[in-house]
Amino acid sequence: MNTLYSILVAIDVLLAIGIIGLILIQHGKGADVGAAFGSGASGTVFGSKGSASFLTRLTAILATLFFLNSLTLAYLASNRPTAESVIDNLDQTEMNVTTDIPEIDEVSGSDVPSEDMDVGNDMPVDTETDDAAMKESLDDIQDSMDSVKDKVDSTLDTISPDDVPE
Repeated sequence: MNTLYSILVAIDVLLAIGIIGLILIQHGKGADVGAAFGSGASGTVFGSKGSASFLTRLTAILATLFFLNSLTLAYLASNRPTAESVIDNLDQTEMNVTTDIPEIDEVSGSDVPSEDMDVGNDMPVDTETDDAAMKESLDDIQDSMDSVKDKVDSTLDTISPDDVPE
């Protein structure tokens, strides 16, 4: 079905290009593109009436084919099967699958501590040293912030409004 649809779309495009080309080479009331191809000259190739009736008839035939092909494409597009989701196709019985998980036996000699083992806080912490180091670090940060502020203030003092571009 998709192959037929693709072929009909290709035919529709070719018919549209053919109709456009035939309309452009036909002789109109003014100087058209058709004049460049000799449609204003004598019509000995297409008969005594010239190319006007032949091109008009060919344009009408291509327009009819284009119209019928477009209707066929519209019919095929409206009756295309809708794609179904894979999840919609699953049976409910397959979705209610339960697995039996076996119980884990006691493992002796495991690296995992047992619940009754007291792990506590094994790492000694010296709070006085940590507080002093933190205070020193915060003082260093404050000093660097103060020096940046002083530099910005001194730079702003040297700039006049005339120095700022508009």
